[in-house]
Amino acid sequence: MDKHVIEALGKARITVQDGKVVDVEESKIEYCPLFHKHRGIEKLTEEEIKKNIEFRIDDFGMCTKDRVLRLKDFLSFGISEILSTLLDENIIDCVVMVCEGCGTVLVTESELAQGVGGRVSGLVETSPIPELIEQFLPNHVLDEENASIDQVEGFRLAIENGYKNIAVTLCNPEDGVILRELEKEYDDVNVYLFGVHSTGLSREEAELVFDFYDVVTGCASKPIREVGAERALCSVGTSIPIFAASEKGKEFVKLRLDKIGGPKKKTGNSRSPEPLI
Repeated sequence: MDKHVIEALGKARITVQDGKVVDVEESKIEYCPLFHKHRGIEKLTEEEIKKNIEFRIDDFGMCTKDRVLRLKDFLSFGISEILSTLLDENIIDCVVMVCEGCGTVLVTESELAQGVGGRVSGLVETSPIPELIEQFLPNHVLDEENASIDQVEGFRLAIENGYKNIAVTLCNPEDGVILRELEKEYDDVNVYLFGVHSTGLSREEAELVFDFYDVVTGCASKPIREVGAERALCSVGTSIPIFAASEKGKEFVKLRLDKIGGPKKKTGNSRSPEPLI
């Protein structure tokens, strides 16, 4: 029996086993503008969350051997879209990401970065799905036997594979501190840190994000938005803002904006998630 635990739709903890949703915990927020816009969900109830996860399982095989891992660029704006653009432009040569059925993985293709990161966020625990593991390059899955999640070890694996300009997606700000120290050990390696799934971080953790990261999404995080208002070099979006926390991050955000023709004109609902936590 395979088991996958995801935090999604307001950081509700959801468990999927053998392609079935077996448990949904209560969401920490009640409203998300993204799910309202794209799926018509006005309140994040356990029933609506279960229906959304079941839709993803049916639509693109989330948490199953049928998972569609690649996704074309739809000219939207988010962390996975920025990473895809950086791969396309050869600014980075690898992204350390997390994929269900695989754990920590190394991604070198833009459509793979979009498909892995853009469709599932907040993966807490997963178990191996051989059909998905084999879709990655050899030695590009950190732990094929257990599908463990460890972004710091993923960075080490990227270096072992000869990559020099490495992006890493992070949920835990402490990992950012470790990675910045590791980066100092290599004269010819650059690491770029991208914060995802930031809902629930403390004020202290939010400060760490802006000390060490390059780009971070605001999600439903009140501390990230507060610190971002004080320290971000630029931001894009109002409902779910993306913040540049460094000069490199600012370059990355601008590059993506240039690719999609500038910020999209805001129409309709501009509500933030409720409540921010």
